[in-house]
Amino acid sequence: MTLVAPERLAPIGLDELVDDAALLTRVDRKYLVPADEVASLLDAAPEGTRELEIDGRRAFAYRSTYYDTADLAAFHLAGRGRRRRFKVRSRSYVDTGTTWLEVKVPGPRGTTVKERIEYPGLDAAFVDAALAVGRITGVTAADLRPVVVTSYRRRTLLLPEGSRVTIDHDLGWTDLRGERDAHLARPGLAIVETKSPSTPSAFDRLLWRRGHRPTTLSKFAVGLAALDPDLPRLKWARILKEIR
Repeated sequence: MTLVAPERLAPIGLDELVDDAALLTRVDRKYLVPADEVASLLDAAPEGTRELEIDGRRAFAYRSTYYDTADLAAFHLAGRGRRRRFKVRSRSYVDTGTTWLEVKVPGPRGTTVKERIEYPGLDAAFVDAALAVGRITGVTAADLRPVVVTSYRRRTLLLPEGSRVTIDHDLGWTDLRGERDAHLARPGLAIVETKSPSTPSAFDRLLWRRGHRPTTLSKFAVGLAALDPDLPRLKWARILKEIR
């Protein structure tokens, strides 16, 4: 689905975006919205909002491979809201051909800490050190294997206050566990994620005015649960009704 950008959103280059919004420790809020509402949300974005543009393009293809243990420890920890949950993935920027290895762990006061390096494969030393930052015990890089791939197209906004907003559309998932030939596509849905230091951003307040509230949403876990009906729904029961 093509999402038309309002012309009033001025472009911002990647280097400037990184300099102005290097929020590696942040509060993330996620919303599931119909894809056909995104254009009107963009049109109502705060004055001064800029949108990432590279070589004349504003929507970029991503592909992420998520790693988990054989018993899906990351999936279950996330679904039960455990403090010491973690996420390990490789993220490919399809348009540029670059890939990063990323580890997310909990930080202080409800924040998320993300560590990343250029992807050389599943770098055990990097993964284990990043897990240690989040005090994740009982799991090492040696325990991990690829379990699911997510694909989507992303648009990125920088708000005047410095917060970022990502809008992911053309959503797709593929199960890698070899237990079934499973693929799921949801082009009619979009995932909007706000990333701010602590307090809700102006875009959060815009979403609230439109009737959208933050939801318990993980592309990795919700996609895996939607692909595999044998997995427990955990805290994603409501959102899975919209994804499945």
